[in-house]
Amino acid sequence: MQPNHIILGGNGEKQIILDAGMANRHGLITGATGTGKTVTLQVLAESFSRLGVPVFTADIKGDLSGVGGAGKAHPKVTERLEYIGIEDHPFEGCPLVFWDVFGEKGHPVRTTISEMGPTLLANLLRLNETQEGMLQIAFSVADDEGLLLLDLKDLRSMLNWIADNAKEIEREYGRVSRQSVSAILRRLLMIEEAGGEQFFGEPAIRLEHLMQTDSSGRGVISILDATTLYHSPRIYATFLLWMLSELMEELPERGDADLPELVFFFDEAHLLFSKAPRILVEKIAQVVRLIRSKGVGIFFITQYPNDVPDEVIGQLGNRIQHALRAFTPKDKKAVKIAADTFRQNPAFDAVEVIGQLGVGEALISTLDKKGVPTIVEKTLMSPPRSQFGPLDEKTRKRMISKSPLKATYEQELDRESAYEVLLKREEEILEKREEQAQQQSKQKQSKQKRSTRKKSSSRRQSIGETLTKSIAKAIGSRLGRQIIRGILGSIIGRR
Repeated sequence: MQPNHIILGGNGEKQIILDAGMANRHGLITGATGTGKTVTLQVLAESFSRLGVPVFTADIKGDLSGVGGAGKAHPKVTERLEYIGIEDHPFEGCPLVFWDVFGEKGHPVRTTISEMGPTLLANLLRLNETQEGMLQIAFSVADDEGLLLLDLKDLRSMLNWIADNAKEIEREYGRVSRQSVSAILRRLLMIEEAGGEQFFGEPAIRLEHLMQTDSSGRGVISILDATTLYHSPRIYATFLLWMLSELMEELPERGDADLPELVFFFDEAHLLFSKAPRILVEKIAQVVRLIRSKGVGIFFITQYPNDVPDEVIGQLGNRIQHALRAFTPKDKKAVKIAADTFRQNPAFDAVEVIGQLGVGEALISTLDKKGVPTIVEKTLMSPPRSQFGPLDEKTRKRMISKSPLKATYEQELDRESAYEVLLKREEEILEKREEQAQQQSKQKQSKQKRSTRKKSSSRRQSIGETLTKSIAKAIGSRLGRQIIRGILGSIIGRR
């Protein structure tokens, strides 16, 4: 055995080996439910960990946490070890870190809206081309204005601000569609109800915390609890794809090496490609192709090989095919496709064998040192050294509480971002409007006072004119003449 070799199993004549140095050429694990895919994943994860390679994997069924506990001797395990020819098989667990988007069964997993980016976010929200264009405008305006998009309320505020200032925005960024903004806001509400509000925020997960080794040099296995997240498949698939994209962007080029930097298991991979737009499939294919040079190996796990697009599956050099049952024409076609992906073995018919495989058996083809696929072999898979089934809840909680990462991720942060900045701007605008309204009110009151004084003066003047006119009119009358005479006579008499 070479130091970097992993014993996948045996066929009674020889052991079937995976060269760990070829793990960055990626792999595919397929098979029907209950045929042994999870145990195969467990064997691979603990094997990479022993070699000092960190591992990231999602746990959809909730039974993968057993990789952190030591297994136990059993007659069937002993029988299998003897058949494969494995002599050294100490039962032991691996160092684990638990993660959970909802923060219940592991450290909270978060990322920010800005880190997710408009392309992946548009796929998560299932936006059409016009709506995605609006999302691009939102990100561009936020970048130009220096506004941080950290969580859903930031993005919501940004979209509302763009809609309210559409005329000014359109001059530089293009047409703003209020209908598209409204549609995106409705989709955000749906994502929020599905748990997206907990997924977006800070502190965002740091990739170096997924690439650690313990004090003994073993790679730490990061397990994302997806038992609840799996019910929001869009968030699940988008999150894992985001992680791959971040790894590709942040890790330096290193080329081929004796061991990979990280091995990434993408369980239920069909969720990633189901109804994915063509541009996203092309992006995934690009990530898979380029991330190899960063030292990251990706293993896709799903039921059928044709769950993975041709441009992606063509880059997956290591193949492990568990049993498939062909009960319908569609099943028969899937079995035929699975068999055709192997380098054929003249000793048996792969199509026939795939339907006859028992639990824990598989057809395997790996890459040799030159990167050439080996002839497919029928294999009885190696048993894990770790525990079958999940850890008990008490053990899990104890491991989480003792994790050195607990202090980093348990407390949620809410620093000033687009929501707070735009809220301040709105408050300032309202204050200015109130000041203007008060000034206008004062001016109006001042005008009313001046108008009242003019009216009062005009009224007094009017009363005097009326009295004068009355007197003049009275003079013209008989009574008026008598009054005048009386007044004149009195004056003359005084003289």
